[in-house]
Formats: sequence, C-alpha cells, structure tokens
Amino acid sequence: MSFEIYKPRGERQEKAPIISLSKTSIVFNNVAREKLGSNRIELAYDRDNGTIRVKAVEEGGMEIKKTKVFGKGFFNQFGVSKRGKFEAKFDNAERALYAVIK
Repeated sequence: MSFEIYKPRGERQEKAPIISLSKTSIVFNNVAREKLGSNRIELAYDRDNGTIRVKAVEEGGMEIKKTKVFGKGFFNQFGVSKRGKFEAKFDNAERALYAVIK
C-alpha cells in the first residue's frame, strides 16, 4: 500500500516569487521584490534555456517603479514574446531571481 498525506489548504506554505511578463513590462510580486532587496535591477537572458535573470544591483541597471519595470526594449533585444506568470528561483549568493519562460 502507498499512502498519500492529506494537507489541509489552511496550512501556510511559503509563497513563491513570481515574475509576470506583459506586452510592455515585467511585474514582480511582493515576495520577488522582498527577495531582491533593492529597487535597482539588472536584466539578463539566456537564449539556450530560455531563462530570465533579474539581479539586484546597487548602482546602474533599471529602477523598479512600484511593482514593475518597463521591458519593451529587453523583449525586443532578445526576441522574448512569451507572456504570463512564471515562478522564479532565488539565488542568495548572487541576489538574483531566475525564471524559466520556455
């Protein structure tokens, strides 16, 4: 016999950082912004595995305005046309979020 454990919905699970891509912007949920710990970021894209990297920086980069950055130039430069919400993984050592969009 194999038993599966029941977990009531009321149990709190840690919320995941989410990156949302729209036609012209990249939106970060509260968890993503808290993990980054900065309102300045650097965007990068890995074409081979379709991963966006959002890295916190002290100077330069782009500024997160409220919850988003304008990403039209980023989308155009890398040919990113995917839209939707994507769960991101946070790397503490690099202070960066990684979201696979393919």
